Amino acid sequence: STIHATTRQSEINNNSENNNSSVREQQQLGEQQLLSQRSTATRRTTTIQRTTTPLSENNNNSENNSKNSISSENNNSSENNNYKDRSSEQAMGKTKTVRRGLKRILNPKDARLQHKKKQQQAKQKGKKGKNTTGQVTADGQLVRAQPKISSAMFFRYNSSLGPPFQVLVDTNFVNFSIQNKLDPFKSFMDCLLAKVTPIITDCVLGEIEKAGPKWRVALRICKDPRFKRLKCTHKGTYADDCLVNRVQQHKCYIVATCDRDLRRRIRKIPGVPIMYISQRKYTIERFADVNNAPA
Repeated sequence: STIHATTRQSEINNNSENNNSSVREQQQLGEQQLLSQRSTATRRTTTIQRTTTPLSENNNNSENNSKNSISSENNNSSENNNYKDRSSEQAMGKTKTVRRGLKRILNPKDARLQHKKKQQQAKQKGKKGKNTTGQVTADGQLVRAQPKISSAMFFRYNSSLGPPFQVLVDTNFVNFSIQNKLDPFKSFMDCLLAKVTPIITDCVLGEIEKAGPKWRVALRICKDPRFKRLKCTHKGTYADDCLVNRVQQHKCYIVATCDRDLRRRIRKIPGVPIMYISQRKYTIERFADVNNAPA
């Protein structure tokens, strides 16, 4: 009985050892299979990466090349257009540098544009209308002024004119009287039939002095003590504006001139007679006290 028990135990022990060894072998096989699967997976990923990287690089290179080609074509086309424009301008006789770029456009409802429009409209109204000073207020309205009427005027008649008459002499009037061989003082008496005091301003004398030696006889006549001198406060030696301003301020003068432009300006001022040379004698217009004087 003891022998049978020992044999059975030894058999049981052998079976258990065999079972354990088979389990261990299965575990080792499973681990080896897992390792082999992992290694194959890593190899596949590396191969995929190697195959994909050159494709992406090729795609990027092709895109860059296409962009560069498009930009070069655009540059070439713009250069060709600029060359055509320049050549056409040179053919037309113009050499202009063309600057092309974006420009900022103001909104038409902008306050700056509306303010400019108001000023332009006010100026246009001022040109059309009368009695306006030309000044514009902040609201865009014109500053109107009524011209002052001289107290010496009775309608068109100037009551401040009387003997001895004061005659403002222009530069060319003295020269034309010398050319026509007329004595100024005697011709004044023959024209107005009264005593006359000829007046000469500093700007008229300056114009005669600037004329040089050709006008030396006229300069000698103007420096005669019988001529009355008036001082000028303005700059320069331009006499026309000075004479017009004096006549506008004071209505007691007669203007002696042969200049057509100056006569046209003085005709716009009411009550100012104009003296000029016609048919080798002095004549006066717009002066009712002289017989046969043109109106």
